[in-house]
Amino acid sequence: MFVNWKDIPANEVAPGVRIRTPYGEKLMLSLVEIDENAVVPLHHHPHEQGGLLLEGKAEFTIGDETRVVEKGDAFLIPPNVPHRVVAVGGPCVALDIFTPIREDYVELANRYIPKEDSV
Repeated sequence: MFVNWKDIPANEVAPGVRIRTPYGEKLMLSLVEIDENAVVPLHHHPHEQGGLLLEGKAEFTIGDETRVVEKGDAFLIPPNVPHRVVAVGGPCVALDIFTPIREDYVELANRYIPKEDSV
């Protein structure tokens, strides 16, 4: 399957934080757009998460460590480890990868897909 990001509706998951989340059976991608100074609040989940900062700069906190991540930098977040992100110096864009897929994000993504019987 090929993904055209422009065809996937964005969902705002926090003020100034939007995601587009195509997924398969066991893997989910999430294109994350974060406005300058917007915050992905401290949270954790049972999914393993990896990612790559595609544009801009962001302050990442993963567990007890905080550092500024720049374009091209990657990150790995083990399951259940608290993490937080703040876009600094402008907006940023990251690609997150989750396994297994996040059911809460599936629910958000499916809000915009019409049921077969209603087409």
